[in-house]
Amino acid sequence: MQRNGKMKLGLFLNRAGYHESAWRDPSVPENGAVDIDHYAHLARLAQDAAFHFAFLADSQGVIDDTAAIARISRNDGFEPITLLSALSSRTQDIGLVATATTTYYQPYHLARMFASLDHLSRGRAAWNIVTSAIVSEAQNFGDKELPDHDTRYARAREFVDVAKGLWDTWQDDAFTRDKQTGIYADTTKLHFLNHRGNHFSVRGPLNTARPPQGYPVLVQAGTSDAGIAFAAEVAEVVFTAEPSLENGKRYYAILKEKARALGREDDQVLVMPGIVPIVGRTRQEASEKLQRLQSYTHIDVLIGAADLWLGSVTNLRSMNLDALVPETLPQTNAIQSRQKLLIDLAVRQKLTWKQLIRLISDSRGHFMVLGTPEEVANAMVDWFDQRAADGFNVLPATVPGGLKEFVELVIPELRRRGKFRSGYSGRTLRENLGLKRPLNRFKQAGVSSRS
Repeated sequence: MQRNGKMKLGLFLNRAGYHESAWRDPSVPENGAVDIDHYAHLARLAQDAAFHFAFLADSQGVIDDTAAIARISRNDGFEPITLLSALSSRTQDIGLVATATTTYYQPYHLARMFASLDHLSRGRAAWNIVTSAIVSEAQNFGDKELPDHDTRYARAREFVDVAKGLWDTWQDDAFTRDKQTGIYADTTKLHFLNHRGNHFSVRGPLNTARPPQGYPVLVQAGTSDAGIAFAAEVAEVVFTAEPSLENGKRYYAILKEKARALGREDDQVLVMPGIVPIVGRTRQEASEKLQRLQSYTHIDVLIGAADLWLGSVTNLRSMNLDALVPETLPQTNAIQSRQKLLIDLAVRQKLTWKQLIRLISDSRGHFMVLGTPEEVANAMVDWFDQRAADGFNVLPATVPGGLKEFVELVIPELRRRGKFRSGYSGRTLRENLGLKRPLNRFKQAGVSSRS
């Protein structure tokens, strides 16, 4: 694969930080979750450092058990597209990635919202495509249970195809806005989608002009078998969780091979694992930062987080937490790939339940690097050079402090080694990521208007 030698970086935009108890750290703003100035500050820090994008996660409901809800900070944040639309006017260059589920939206809703965000940001929007994986989400939309795993992915595949079709229903130059002739839109460049599928029936066209990027950049995070197949087919950026270099190399090779088999080019499918950097001027200083965060974490938070990421298939409160984690758990209908990753890791490292739930609180199974700026940079460059990553989604344990330390201490190390850029090279997120602008399907096919 041809690469320019420089990695891509995203910022996981968080109200307090990625650690479960980041909000208790004295350096973290108390009301950051609902403070636009806080998010704008984080986005500008990342933009000044030439990060490619800011990434905002989301779910459609409260996702913690009752005992943990009182002690966690994730249930009073903003809806992603709303927040990123606001940030589009307070940033100029950085990409804006919003998470939105294909399980409980309709394609027309999201196609219109992401087209609007792409116009507002002048070509910096991206959609992190997820399938809902929490039962409480289903219960907010009239269902007792989630659809099964494969059904959710089948719906997602059709959903994305419909959204792409809607973005194509107006050709790029359809809106002439000619005051002399009185013609606002050239209807020979208007197309009706007329989609009829297993999950959706959508006539179109979209009542928004084609996005500046053609389509917003498509991001996806699944690593189950169904998730990998979906990523190989549609994703342009793949956000993975993987703490092992060897497993990361294996996933990278499998995904690229599957994408090539579908006629896609390697540099059009970017693998960006999550990384949790705990940076100190010495390793001892970094270790003390993590220990401080761990000291803030109540047992209810530890168990609530572990139950969520293990798929809600065990009763951890009744477990002997000093016992070794078993080799298998009942299969979940929630986040299957993360459950497997965490159990495999626990078995490989011979972890007890107590050790595993602590690890989940610290990193949720992402690649966590604790050490000096040189050590963090070494690890990142190693993954990049060994083709386990095209870049990273950076998940600071706390913000803004953890982000500032990464920017001030690690970024210069990456640049010194020639592994990260010093500025923006393009106008749109696609251009900055080296991704091609998609052609309009109707123009390619020479389809007449109203077809």
